This record gives sequence, C-alpha cells and structure tokens, in this order.
Amino acid sequence: MNQRWMLCISALVVIVAAYRPAQTPAPPRPRTYANPIDIDYRYNFEQKNQGISYRSGADPVIVVQGGDYYLFETIGDGFWRSHDLGTWEHITPSRWPLTDVVAPAVLSVRDTIYLMPSTTSPLPILMLTEPATGRVEFYNRLMPWLPMARYRETETLARPDSVQPGPWDPQFFHDPDTERWFLYWNSSNAYPLNVIELDKTKQLAYREGATPKWLFGLDPAKHGWERFGRDHRDSSVTPFIEGAWMTKYAGRYYLQYGAPGTEYNVYATGVYTAADPLGPFAYAPYNPVAYKPAGFVQGAGHGNTFQDVYENWWSTGTPWIGVNWNFERRIGLHPAGFDSSGQMYVDTRFCDFPHWLPTKPRQSSDELFTGWMLLSYRKAATASSTLDTFPASNVTDENPRTFWVAGQNRPGEWLTLDLGGVFDVKAIQVNYADYKSGLYGTDSNVVTRFRLQASLDGREWAVVGDLSREQRDRPNAYVEMDAPVRARFVRYEHIHVGAATLAISDIRVFGYRRGRGTPSHPASPAGLTARRDRDPRNAGLTWRPVPGAVGYNVRWGIAPSKLYQTYQRFADQGTTIELRALTVGQAYWAAIESFDEDGVSTLSAAVPIR
Repeated sequence: MNQRWMLCISALVVIVAAYRPAQTPAPPRPRTYANPIDIDYRYNFEQKNQGISYRSGADPVIVVQGGDYYLFETIGDGFWRSHDLGTWEHITPSRWPLTDVVAPAVLSVRDTIYLMPSTTSPLPILMLTEPATGRVEFYNRLMPWLPMARYRETETLARPDSVQPGPWDPQFFHDPDTERWFLYWNSSNAYPLNVIELDKTKQLAYREGATPKWLFGLDPAKHGWERFGRDHRDSSVTPFIEGAWMTKYAGRYYLQYGAPGTEYNVYATGVYTAADPLGPFAYAPYNPVAYKPAGFVQGAGHGNTFQDVYENWWSTGTPWIGVNWNFERRIGLHPAGFDSSGQMYVDTRFCDFPHWLPTKPRQSSDELFTGWMLLSYRKAATASSTLDTFPASNVTDENPRTFWVAGQNRPGEWLTLDLGGVFDVKAIQVNYADYKSGLYGTDSNVVTRFRLQASLDGREWAVVGDLSREQRDRPNAYVEMDAPVRARFVRYEHIHVGAATLAISDIRVFGYRRGRGTPSHPASPAGLTARRDRDPRNAGLTWRPVPGAVGYNVRWGIAPSKLYQTYQRFADQGTTIELRALTVGQAYWAAIESFDEDGVSTLSAAVPIR
C-alpha cells in the first residue's frame, strides 16, 4: 500500500471518529436503597382464571457467587443479579419449570448455586455454575420420593411417622466444617419443620436409611407473635410455620422460620438454636428475631440470612401488600448480625427509609441508616385527574393498601406534593398499585416510565429524576438524587405503565430541612410506661406526645442493652401501642424515640415491661 493511500485511510479514521455519536454515560451506581427493594416484580399468572391481576415477590433468597449477588424468589420468571445490592438485573434462565418456581431452596457452595423449587412430588435439583449467563443445568434429573410422605390426616399435628408430600418450602444447608448436607422444609399449620440428611456422593439424594426428623412446630399459647391474623388477633385459624433457613455462626446452628402467616402485617422470622444441625433445638428467648408490624413496609418473615462481599450480615423478608390477593407481596432487605453473646438480630428500625449500601466490613446497622427522614407524610397532594374515590391524598398516607387512580392512563397525568416548606430532597420512591391492571405476565410492554420534577415556588420546575427511557418495570421505583435538591414541591409526571390503569399508592420523599448542618433532633418522649396484661403475651405501652413529631419508634427486647426490635407509630395514630408479640415467662424492656423531618431523638431510658 503506497503512502498516499495510507494517509487517506488515516484521515478517514479521524473523520469517522470525529462524527461518532457520543456514548450515553452509564447512570451512576446508587449509594442507597429503600424497601421494598427496587426490582421488576413480575405479574402473577396463578389467579388469571379468576381475573385477579397483581405483581408480587416473596420468599426471597439472596446468595453470593463470584462477587455478585443473585436473588431468587416466588414466581420470578427467572432470577436477578446485582453488583451492589442496589441495582438488580433480571436474568431469563436457559431452562426453568413451566409453572415457574415457588419458595425455592437455593444455596451457593464454592462454584455452584444449587436450586430446587417447592414441590409435592419428586423434581430435579438444578445448578448454576455461570449464573450471570442465565445458563441452568441439571444437577440431578430427579429426586427420590420423600420418605414417609403421605397426605395430611387431620387438621391437628399428625403422627410423627409421616410427613406431607414434598418438600415444600425447602432449604439446603451445607456445613462447611463437616461437609455434611441437610434439607430443612415445611409450610404447614398441621406439621412441624422437618430435616433430613442428604448424600452429596449421590447428587444430594436423601442419605440411605435417613428418614425425616420432626423438629418443632408453633406454640402460640406461649409465643404471642406466633398467633395468626392481623396484629395477632385471629384465634380461629391455626398459624403456619414455614420458610426454614439455617445459619451457622461461631459453631452454633440458628434455624430460622417464618410465622404465623404471610398474608398479614405481623409475618415475622423466629429462630431456634442448637449445637448440631439435627438438634435438639431450643427456642431463643429473644424471638421474634425479625419483626415489622407497622409503617409503610409491614412484614419481615420468610427470607434468608446471608453475608455480603464484605462479610456484613443481612436478612431478607416478605412484606405484605394484600390488596388484590392475600399473597400479593414484596421483598425487604434488612441489616442483621450477631451480638457478643451470640444473640441473632435483624434491624427493622427505619427499614423502609433509605439505607446505605455496604461498602466495607463491619458496618453496623446504625451506620447503614442514612438519616434521610420522611418529608412527605400527610402532606398536601393534588392531581391532574382522579377516578372515582381514589384521591391524590392517598399517596402521602404511608399505606400501600390505599392509592390514587388517574382518570385515564395517559402520558401527561401528574401528581404534585407540597412539602409545606423548603427541604433538601435526597431520594424519592414511587410505589405503584395494581388496580384493575389486567395483566397476568410481564412482557416488553410492561415498563415504568416517568419524570420527577422539583420546585421552590410551584411555578418553575427542574427535572430531578428522568426515567422516560426506562426499559424495565419498577413498581417500587427508588430514585436517589446525585446531590441534595432544594425544593418545596415535588411532581410526578406520567409517561407509561403497562397496566390498564394508572394507580399509585405512595410517593415517598426523603431528605432533611434545608441548610441542615448539625442535625436538629426532636425531643425524647417522656413518661413511657409498659404494663403486661393478664395475658402475658400482650403489653400496653403509653408515652407523652412530642410536639411536632412525625412518629415514634418503640424499641424493645430482652435486656436494656438488647432492644433490637422496633414497633413504629406515626404521631397522628396516638401515643399508645399494644404489643402482642411477647413470650410467656420471658422478661422484656422497652424504650422510645421520636422522629421528625430533621432527625431522631435520643432514646429514652429503658423501662421493664411488667
């Protein structure tokens, strides 16, 4: 090639490079998250023949593989991958059960993720060695029949020579110190949790000669939190034990379980402990270990406990929505851990407010809370249009079971919130509702597109969040600001949802008062009293109101230094709660803090619950 041609080619390369379209910068990675976690919850097909349409996510398991996080759950049409626990990408697997997966057993051991759905008859165990690609292989082709399986005989506990066909709600456990494998399972209000040892040399078939071992059931007569119904008030239904998960810590085994029922606000996680994975197991005195009966996100049962890439502990759970169907749910993520005495804890305090994503080892749950406060509670809201009796005021009531419905599902519909003052806005969460959605599966048309705008005066607006080109569904979209946005007004501008109607349950705005330097704390509540009822499973707590408070956190536990549980109450709901989650014969203490739009008060002195 002569020199002239070489010069021409070089010039052409320069010209092409000069006119190459600018690359769209990747959106910044989030630094925070808020519950329910922001994934594309899938539309459920199970109630299609009844005409019931809803999105749901439940029974989550998060495992770590190759430095990434993988989330599996019920009716997910696959699974999700994340680099940071904040942004999740849905992965469609190469093979998957035709009727999807319910409450799967999932465990990551060395280079393999093992997966088995809940079942009432033998199924294969699947494996993923390259989960980011979506490739799913058979680990074995078919499990044997579960020994001793036969259908339930009565509505009470059956004889211990039988188990239900299954395993339903299964969970693998690999003991890294002994290389033994186990399977825990059950979802029943007639049978207890069960365990059986597996044989790794036979592709995790049941160990030869092994039979299911009964472990423990519920005891609602002694454990107040195990009573069924909203606020544990339905004594007509025998409660359910389900969702087993085993964690080994410091040589001890912590067997967790969900109870008393996923379709209520008090769905929680309990724990028994043992020195051996087969037991005997002892009820932990600090139960329930994960509890979230009030606030925007309600329910913390049936999830898993895992360590992030920095070895911090986390717990997942299944919050309750329950508008269109009893089992309409979401997924929650909570900081967790073990204290110096080996007590397991899951921190649900402010768990539906923004939290930092993990970035280093030994991050405490207090450190992970951002301090960004709720600015939108009961604030005035106006809308472009309203259908029937679904007013705009519903979007600021912190209740996912009430919602605004637009007159039409069309671009340009809007909602405007008046925060009542100028604040530094740090994050906004838009939560959709499925009112007459008419969808029974998630396809390419099911995407969420909108813009968020902010204004100081309600006349001049600036875009602070632009999802106008979003390619996935985000029914609980969480938008973090790159920098604090000074605003009094926040506006949602609609572009597209896949549903037949546009319905929004809540627009939640987080931040703090404009120009805050050192946080201004509200006063600590005074006059806390805690009295146990004649029924020692219940206690009444009262305190004096704090002027200007948005709400209160009653923090309680089995010692003044172990107040790991939280019961949240908004100030306009009063200054009394009935705590119905106590264990007979167990001593408790409680303390209280208030919060407002500036911060959180000092925690009061702990008082015994007598």
